[in-house]
Amino acid sequence: MENPIDALIAEKGVLLADGATGTNLFAAGLEAGEAPELWNESAPEKITDLHQNFVDAGADIILTNSFGGTRHRLKLHHAQDRVFELNKRAAEIARGVADKADRKVIVAGSVGPTGELLQPLGALTYDEAVEAFAEQIEGLKAGGAEVAWIETMSAPEEIKAAAEAAIKVGLPYTYTGSFDTAGRTMMGLLPADIHGVGESLSEKPVAVGANCGVGASDILASLLDMTAARPDAAVIVKGNCGIPEFRGTEIHYSGTPELMADYVRLAVDGGAKIVGGCCGTSFVHLAAMRQALDAHQKAQRPTVETIVERIGPMRNKLASNEEASEGGRRERRRARS
Repeated sequence: MENPIDALIAEKGVLLADGATGTNLFAAGLEAGEAPELWNESAPEKITDLHQNFVDAGADIILTNSFGGTRHRLKLHHAQDRVFELNKRAAEIARGVADKADRKVIVAGSVGPTGELLQPLGALTYDEAVEAFAEQIEGLKAGGAEVAWIETMSAPEEIKAAAEAAIKVGLPYTYTGSFDTAGRTMMGLLPADIHGVGESLSEKPVAVGANCGVGASDILASLLDMTAARPDAAVIVKGNCGIPEFRGTEIHYSGTPELMADYVRLAVDGGAKIVGGCCGTSFVHLAAMRQALDAHQKAQRPTVETIVERIGPMRNKLASNEEASEGGRRERRRARS
């Protein structure tokens, strides 16, 4: 399978992925509870503007407007019979913007979780999950996506199902977990273990990593665990723009362009090969991130203490500390037995 990410990393060293889809579409008029994917047909000009603004800000990778594009998510909006066409349209819109750019811009097909629990915790079987993801990725590929970008995952089995679907369809793939629960994903996956999820599959991922989660400090701490576990891997970090805060009924993110620029510097120093923004990251933030990336020379690998000093306090426990404490408990149990 042709892999555009490796080629562009070889050329540029570190790639800049885009920012938030949802946050910026809400700013463009998307209503709470409305499916962004439906805008691929009803408001394609707004999706075009989203991608164009990110490309103008300096993104090397743009993600299609298809995060909730499986039949399971679209069913909530009575659109489960339109999976292929909505995903194809999502990729076509992004492809149209990328093809007009004056440089190489990769179109990555965003694939989010189904929202269902896989057996034995839920009713969805592994094979059904593969089928649902393949249906979505077929549409993304037909529209011109070059990579399946599997993101915001919690369950290792669901990551594998989406990855297997990408292999089945014939697209290279990446995957990222959301380490938002005491330094782990909601289903208990540790950052250091992200690399092993796809090890048994016939085609390995192009890159793996973390996105979303809580704050920028937390995702950078996860990055350190991921790059320490596999220093040679291409690791993605696509963190939220600071910390989400409720102001009345609206969510605002605390991150400034200056904070997100420093987040980029720390991410590069921590070993990331693809850096981007998730929730709250605007075009202005991304432009500051591009400027920081272009001007930065990789420096000493940061510590968690350095990250906290420069970006702000952690909101979660460190996964590495939790892992160490579990190891200590196991040792104490063995000593007593």
